[in-house]
Amino acid sequence: MEFEVKNLSHLSKVLDTAHGQSLPPPGTEAYEALPQFLKPSPLPFRRTIRRHELRQIVPLAETTIYEMERRGEFPRRFNLTPRCVVWDLAEVEAWIEERKQAPRANTAKPDVHLRKTRPVRAGSNQD
Repeated sequence: MEFEVKNLSHLSKVLDTAHGQSLPPPGTEAYEALPQFLKPSPLPFRRTIRRHELRQIVPLAETTIYEMERRGEFPRRFNLTPRCVVWDLAEVEAWIEERKQAPRANTAKPDVHLRKTRPVRAGSNQD
């Protein structure tokens, strides 16, 4: 560590004399604008997941997920390549948390009297 500090101070002195000016102090905008430093990415690192990983996280059928995407109720997939479709993991996790917080009282049950197969008899006790 001590060796690194000595090398950094020596490098700073060399750069100062080479350019005829001193380096701006670290943490300033001028210091961050120096060409040898990598510019921060405008987007943070975001993990993407493929279809098989999504199916492990969200236990819904592919057609259900597709229909929910079309209606805007599920995070949209996007193509990395023409043959590779992925979802943003952070968006999927946020969707799951949103679903956890959603109240269950306003969910409507299906009307069994509207079935096309195995219709309910008129005299049955089901309501």
